Amino acid sequence: MRARRAAAVTFTAGAVLAGTVVAITPAQAAAPTVTASGAFMFNPGTGKTLFSKAADTKRPMASTTKIMSALVVLQTPGLDLNRKITLTQTHINYTTSVYGSSAHIFAGDKLTTAGMLNAMLAPSGCDAAAALADAYGKGTSFTARKANFISQMNAKAKALGLVNTKFDSFDGNSPTKNNWTTPRDLAKLTQIALKNATFASIVKTPYAKATATASNGKPRWYTWKNSNLLIRPTTDPQKGYAYPGAVGVKTGTNTPAGPCLVFAVTRNGKTVIGVLLNDANRYTSAIKLGNYAFGTQYRMPQKPIPDTED
Repeated sequence: MRARRAAAVTFTAGAVLAGTVVAITPAQAAAPTVTASGAFMFNPGTGKTLFSKAADTKRPMASTTKIMSALVVLQTPGLDLNRKITLTQTHINYTTSVYGSSAHIFAGDKLTTAGMLNAMLAPSGCDAAAALADAYGKGTSFTARKANFISQMNAKAKALGLVNTKFDSFDGNSPTKNNWTTPRDLAKLTQIALKNATFASIVKTPYAKATATASNGKPRWYTWKNSNLLIRPTTDPQKGYAYPGAVGVKTGTNTPAGPCLVFAVTRNGKTVIGVLLNDANRYTSAIKLGNYAFGTQYRMPQKPIPDTED
């Protein structure tokens, strides 16, 4: 069953305004402590490791699995992002059966592949993930096609040298407890995924949109909030952090994995990618690591922000 919880948010003391970044001296930039069971952060431009905690220990990864699902689709030979995919009741039933997060797409609605990727990555829709696996897997049934799609994910992991990663699901809801990775592997996967312009555009968007064709032939418009609070504006009714320079990437939460977060921050031409697995204070930890990487101090809003997303 999916775990939903409100994570207490702390903030750094100091003479700075909430939601602002100020420079700090190198002497102040001591390596932070984070509550994640496993964590890793590096600079993909230089390959330099900036932070590591149990970085090579295998752990479940929840919906951060969808990074690989997206990459498999986006690297499909001859990909047509305008290909129409129908969200079926089978996909909805699957999502309900695993207590998965949903993009709440109506059965019978047709979205483009690009629209379905928005629905999978922004609100972390397991229904959209099921539809994509069904469309891009091979076989004569949904069961066969999703199994083939997962095989493609594992083949991709092997080709990319992710030796400590294995998938048994396309959305992180593991049926056999064989869906795991390490913080280092997941950071490497994210580095590769961010090189794809479509992926990078979706994961940095606070509000993703798509137009569907309903079963009656009429258009239906969808707007989804990105589940990653680092890129959500503080003016959102469920306030985000709007962490300066945040450009994604993906959240994940379920009972075996705990709260997970893959994040990326770009400032002044420098990018860092970080991974937090099983961290009840994932946003606090991400901001600590971002501050450390860039030698800045960011004070979070004083009121705790509910962390109830996937």
